[in-house]
Amino acid sequence: MAKYPEYKYHLAALFTVAVWGATFVSTKVLIANSLTPAEIFFLRFALAYACIWPLARKRLWAENLRDELLLAAAGLSGGSLYFLTENIALEYAPASNVSLIVCTAPVWTAVVMSLVYRGERMSRRQIAGSALAFAGMVLVVLNGHFVLHLSPRGDLLALSAALLWMVYSLVIKRIGGRYPAIFITRKVFFYGLVTILPVFAVRPFAVEWEVLARPVVWGNLLFLGVVASMLCYLLWNAAMHRLGAVRTTNYIYINPLVTIVTAALCIGERITPAALIGAAVILYGMYRAERPAA
Repeated sequence: MAKYPEYKYHLAALFTVAVWGATFVSTKVLIANSLTPAEIFFLRFALAYACIWPLARKRLWAENLRDELLLAAAGLSGGSLYFLTENIALEYAPASNVSLIVCTAPVWTAVVMSLVYRGERMSRRQIAGSALAFAGMVLVVLNGHFVLHLSPRGDLLALSAALLWMVYSLVIKRIGGRYPAIFITRKVFFYGLVTILPVFAVRPFAVEWEVLARPVVWGNLLFLGVVASMLCYLLWNAAMHRLGAVRTTNYIYINPLVTIVTAALCIGERITPAALIGAAVILYGMYRAERPAA
């Protein structure tokens, strides 16, 4: 019985990465309808903030300035700056490079957490399982194409995105025990929106109403805003508080698997035998990392 609540948080993390893996296709659809990455981010976070506000309006600010600054850092590292670096990286580097480098976030998180927090240190079994999951993720991302083309600018931006998610994990780890997950999530959306605004001073927000009225556009925005942002950030923050940042972040290895399956179903991309083998290795690695010690 004691394990049952924790089991629910594992399901929450798994559901979250499954949804986030599918957002790749939604974002591609919106870009094809002339929205920029910054506009997509602003609209999805604005919609998420509007949805979560009625549920978390009792507390407006953190208890002190330090905590409020930490929440601002979470909105920047896990919101605006993360999405900008990841999307800009795609303009300079192949998608396989970006996906592979961004998905190293669990590695950086595990290394830093093990140095900072004794309780976040992984056992040998967890290290072995995580290493297997990482190897499987590489096979899925490459999807049978084993040649990576180096692109220093794009690759460094992708690495920045991975490190930003590591920073986000550190911040949520530090502040998660002091405030409800729903309050933290609302503040992440708020500061994500605030910190994206300077981008529009350089490239003004110019989405036309005719574009927003298209069913394919508002349908994908609803998915990104309500499900992928409002619901999934809430579940992810709650899972990190209960399971720890390292165990929760390891679920990111499943993200490319969901992306490639969704792309195959929705836009006809091909899944190779190497990707299928990678999927099996990811699942076994995650099972081994989470299996109780004998």
